[in-house]
Amino acid sequence: MITINPIRPDFADWQGLLALIMDSFAYMDGVIDPPSSAHRLTPETLAQKARDEIAFLAHDGETLVGCMFLKPEPLACLYVGKLAVSPQAQGRGIGRKLLQVAQAEAARLDLPALRLETRIELVGNHATFSAWGFEKTAEKAHPGFQRPTFIEMRKRLVPSA
Repeated sequence: MITINPIRPDFADWQGLLALIMDSFAYMDGVIDPPSSAHRLTPETLAQKARDEIAFLAHDGETLVGCMFLKPEPLACLYVGKLAVSPQAQGRGIGRKLLQVAQAEAARLDLPALRLETRIELVGNHATFSAWGFEKTAEKAHPGFQRPTFIEMRKRLVPSA
């Protein structure tokens, strides 16, 4: 059974979380340019990220199978970053469940939208996020690039009645 909970203050397996993210993002290597910022993560920077942002972990029993980091933005949205699902656990709806948690967190914070970024080359991700209700809102470039390198997508959330 999949459970999703905020990262606990006593969480200590930063190396395991880093391994999950790296395994989840490995298919991007050699496909996207510039390389994923995941390559700059360390156990220490992940621990700091969890302190600075709102982090959730997905478990299947005792096994870590997914994560996401959320950050409220002044643009009246909740940024979804480092959404990762273990390759062995993909196709089981874990990503969708994580995004449902993100929506609930946005509602709790009274933010009307989710925002994420995905690389221009990852058209499969564009389609998946579109199917989950996200719309492309911009094409942008990383510093030093003349061409678009990523797209921004947003999902407007329906206020609860």
